[in-house]
Amino acid sequence: MEEKLFWIGILMGLHLFGTNLLKEKNKLNEDNNLTRIWHCVFTGLAGFILMVLIAVSLDNRNAEVSTTILFSGRQLGYGFFGMIASAVYSWFLWPKKETGSKKGMLSVLAGDMEWSETIFSAVLLASFVMYFFVQAFKIPSSSMERTFLIGDHLFVNKIVYGIRIPYTDVKLLKFFKVKRGDILVFRFPSDDPKEFQCGGYQYGRDFIKRVIGIPGDKVEVKEGRVFVNDKELKDEKYAQHVDPNRIPKEETKLSAEDYQQYWEKRKSGQLFSEAVRDNFGPVVVPEKSYMVMGDNRDRSCDSRYWGPVPESKIKGKAWVTYWPPSRIAFPD
Repeated sequence: MEEKLFWIGILMGLHLFGTNLLKEKNKLNEDNNLTRIWHCVFTGLAGFILMVLIAVSLDNRNAEVSTTILFSGRQLGYGFFGMIASAVYSWFLWPKKETGSKKGMLSVLAGDMEWSETIFSAVLLASFVMYFFVQAFKIPSSSMERTFLIGDHLFVNKIVYGIRIPYTDVKLLKFFKVKRGDILVFRFPSDDPKEFQCGGYQYGRDFIKRVIGIPGDKVEVKEGRVFVNDKELKDEKYAQHVDPNRIPKEETKLSAEDYQQYWEKRKSGQLFSEAVRDNFGPVVVPEKSYMVMGDNRDRSCDSRYWGPVPESKIKGKAWVTYWPPSRIAFPD
């Protein structure tokens, strides 16, 4: 979302720059067609931005958003419809010569400039804050129940693990390291849009899971119980099992090395299907990667199925639930 807001701000900034340039050349001081057209350009941009944001909000609400593309074709379609409708509407509402007067027409342009400046400043500030510091996130599934419920809204602390250089995977000033038990928001760890995992295409989507294994940890699941470095995690007060039955382990002739390789290549779920839910591993978490699992262990599409999460894909740490009001809390 922050990238979308950034480019929306740039778009409005270009209009503001063009307006100042035309005013300096005295092109907008008379009742001419250019003045009228330029007003329609502004209203068209405003309509485009409004409809695009509505489309993005609807996609976010339905969890149908990819963070790897700027705008989808559907979102742009909404935007172009809003742009044309707004521009045509403002063309016919332009003050007429006999009733509007030059003063009225110039006041319309002055209002356009004020709105341009406001939108430009507010949107760029919002995109800056969302990219580097705090981002809103909505829980799309039941994989983190009881910690988070479907529809919960929370803030993600994006600066805690470092400041990311825009459009790169490079992070500076890493204030804290990822620890076991941290709840991460991250981009699905695949660069293949056609990769099919957990019943769908997950490419470009944001996930939220809890860290179970950090680099170098040996992780194994036996009959639904999680073992890290051969010791069972007994203090998982956040975890729940909604299915009383355990799926038996699927016997395999794979060596430990081959199993590890298949897991790192995100193929364990494709090879063993649901069997990895309750009997998985052992695997060793690679360097600069993490194994994550949902708190709702029987209803979570996580690292058991599609492998480790590279550090470069991590966006931030779940900070606080802010909506609905009855759910306001700092997650454990």
